[in-house]
Parts: sequence; structure tokens; C-alpha cells
Amino acid sequence: PPAAADTWANRLHGLLGTAGVPAGLGAVHIWQADTVLPLLAWPADTAVAADLHRAAARGAPAGRDTWRPVLGPLLLRLHDAAYGRASAYAEGHAGARDYALANGYAVAEADAYGHEYARLSTEANARAFAEAHAEALGPALAAAYAADDAEAYAATFPEAHLKAVVRATAAVHETPQAQLLADGLLTALGAARP
Repeated sequence: PPAAADTWANRLHGLLGTAGVPAGLGAVHIWQADTVLPLLAWPADTAVAADLHRAAARGAPAGRDTWRPVLGPLLLRLHDAAYGRASAYAEGHAGARDYALANGYAVAEADAYGHEYARLSTEANARAFAEAHAEALGPALAAAYAADDAEAYAATFPEAHLKAVVRATAAVHETPQAQLLADGLLTALGAARP
């Protein structure tokens, strides 16, 4: 909500104004380990990543080859959960149903055809969406984390990644967790200050 966003922005400006932007990715690692990964609520997938983030926040980042196999499955699961299945299903069903009706199917047959098409296409598209994002982001995030490189991290499009996290946490918790993610970022920035 606008009032909460304004309050958060003022807190952010106050925090950064007193100490400036922390160098490196320490705040990102603290935020991932203490806020983002716990909100995803996938302990089996997030435990090793959280440990790697905590070590990196302490100044001992793992190498790229250590990050990559950890990030791959996590990113697959994240982007699978973030995929808009309901809207994709509705769109697929409507399009296939209309196609079937235009080609002489009876209403009941067209509806059944639409549901079958939507079921198959939604899952195939969700899988392709998750795989494409994991394949694109995994190596780039691994390189940025290993090098503690803020510019390389910025090139991974963190805003898009955050949108996926918001959508995935909404799927896990049934409501968006944007406020908790935002507050966790402020906490992480405060903890990363020298």
C-alpha cells in the first residue's frame, strides 16, 4: 500500500543516508538467508543455499562451481511456483474451446477439449518457463555470488527475480509476502553496514 511504501522508502533513505550503500553483496546474502529462503518454506531445497549465503555474508563466498548445482534446483522450483498457472490455464482453455467451437465441436466437446489443452499446455509452459529462467539465472548468479560482484549481480535482473519470489511466496503462503521481503531487506542492509 502507498502509505507502507512511503514509510519503507523513508526508512531505506535514512538507513543509506547514515552509512551509505554497503560494499559487495553482504546485504543480499543476509537477506536471502534470513528472509527470502525461509519465506519460500522449502527446507530441503533451501538449506544448502542458506548456508552458502551465510558464509558469503561472513566474507567467505563459495566458488562458482559450488553455487551452480545449489542454485539450479532452487531456481527451477522458484520459477515453477511463480508461474501464473491460473491465468495461463484460463487463457489456454478459452482459446482452445473457441477453436473447437469454430471447427464444429459441440459445446460439451469443445469445453472438454479446452480443458485438456489447457492442462497440457499450462504444465508444459510452466516447465519451460522454470527451465529457461534457471538456465539463464543460475550461472549468472553463481558468478556474481562467487566474485562478490554487485555489478554482476545487478546484471541478473534482481527486480525480475524479486517478482518471482513475491509470486512464489504468495503461492506458498496464499498471500503476497512483499512487506516481509521489504522489511527483511532493510534489516539485511542494517546488518551489512561496517
